[in-house]
Amino acid sequence: MSADAPAPVRGSGSGAPDATAELRKRIDTTKAHPARVYDVFLGGKDNYPADRDAAAMALVANPRGYLTVRHNRDFMRRAVTLAAKGGTRQFLDVGTGLPTQQNVHQIAQAVAPDSRVVYVDNDPVVLVHAQALLTSGPEGRTDYIEADLRDPAKILEVARRTLDFDRPIALVLAAVLHFIEDDEAYPIVKQLVDALPSGSHLVLSNVSSDLNPEQVGQVTKAFKERGFAMVRRSHAQVERFVTDNGLDMLDPGVVPVHRWRPEQVIDLPEANDPDAEFVAGLDKLDRTRYRDINDVTDADVSVYGVMARKP
Repeated sequence: MSADAPAPVRGSGSGAPDATAELRKRIDTTKAHPARVYDVFLGGKDNYPADRDAAAMALVANPRGYLTVRHNRDFMRRAVTLAAKGGTRQFLDVGTGLPTQQNVHQIAQAVAPDSRVVYVDNDPVVLVHAQALLTSGPEGRTDYIEADLRDPAKILEVARRTLDFDRPIALVLAAVLHFIEDDEAYPIVKQLVDALPSGSHLVLSNVSSDLNPEQVGQVTKAFKERGFAMVRRSHAQVERFVTDNGLDMLDPGVVPVHRWRPEQVIDLPEANDPDAEFVAGLDKLDRTRYRDINDVTDADVSVYGVMARKP
């Protein structure tokens, strides 16, 4: 991540051809990137050989680790749905990642079509696809900002062009804080939460240091060898993001993401009644897209999730 990212890229449909061309020039396909590795495990196509290589190495370290990624995504879906059903109509999703199944605006606008969503990321490949795919329904609005989580002032400044900070906002920090060290992460979250009005929510997930530590250690080592380190946090360290900011934790508190208000769900369409012979012919990485995420145990998931409300 870089705190000195270029000027924000904004607005539904605002990406001019020359701006998109400039973004494409900045995409480095030779190095794995967290957003694109995540995309591999979510069955996406917006990734490159370096990203697939990193994902494959992670799968060697933890053969069922794909369940962590997909359950993290489904935790986000459930939390955003809960916020929307509770009346929240504004969402700030920082560390958006590549557009995939069930993006925040699709989840929120399925409940309330007039919902507004601002996406934030600093990866040019994310922004190229955001311009094309993160398109609001006619009653709501989506916007996207090129900015780094390490620059919360910029995020807040530009987000105010779309979001009303006098009305509740759900701040989504899903699987992004573990790329930032503690001395920055806690102040960043405080600055963002302090700007939110009463009735807002924080939705947060982070790789754990005390869930399946041996497997997680092997995976994070594989990622570090490919250029990006991950800050694993304990239950208590994740809880600090809530308690340090005076937030009210929603039940069931800080838990592994598959245990946060679980539902039976088919998260990827291809996982619904796949052809066994076809799946057997795929490589191990591609087979994961056809696995049912309801087949999960505590030994498979290594990310904590939490949702909290600002009183």
